[in-house]
Amino acid sequence: MALRIHLDDSTSRNGPLRVLPGTHTLGVLSDDSIHQFAAKIPHVDCCVERGDVVAMKPLIVHFSSKLEIDAKRRILHIEYAATLNVAEGLRLRTV
Repeated sequence: MALRIHLDDSTSRNGPLRVLPGTHTLGVLSDDSIHQFAAKIPHVDCCVERGDVVAMKPLIVHFSSKLEIDAKRRILHIEYAATLNVAEGLRLRTV
């Protein structure tokens, strides 16, 4: 589980997080698979206000769009896992 605590508003114009719904159930995807799903599945913008929290599965296909305005989009991203091994061939790194 990943929690994204927004320190600034996230609007459609300041590069919000975009996700492809349902892709978290598909496991670790290759770059080619990600591009194929991105062409078929409409993305969803995660627009939230400062102080809001977005909870997501880290394996969901996600990306940020480009900034259209000069505005901050700071977030605190925290991942929780029962084990460092997230999926076959995918391991969290500790610092």
